[in-house]
Amino acid sequence: MNALKNKVQLIGHTGGEAEIKEFGEGKKKASLTLATNETYRNDKGEKVEETQWHRIIAWGKQADLIEKYVTKGKEIAIEGKLTYRSYDDKNGEKKYITEVVVSDLLLLGK
Repeated sequence: MNALKNKVQLIGHTGGEAEIKEFGEGKKKASLTLATNETYRNDKGEKVEETQWHRIIAWGKQADLIEKYVTKGKEIAIEGKLTYRSYDDKNGEKKYITEVVVSDLLLLGK
């Protein structure tokens, strides 16, 4: 059960082109956003669709796959873990970021 402590699985569509950064010794990072949609009926019986946006980070081979095959609007499935970080913006205010770090990637659709 230890492997289930911090595990995220998402299926959605990419919100834009991935941002690729290369570091020394061939290390590569891909950053992108992923939209997941949920549809339900409210109390009045009306259909409601909600979209959640997720920050996605991939390293190494997963980043290579994203760079080669993932474009804006592409449907993908990912598995990874949640990470949290913070930084101080230019006004000195603390900002918090939640990201999903990809361990597995599956290309869906066409």
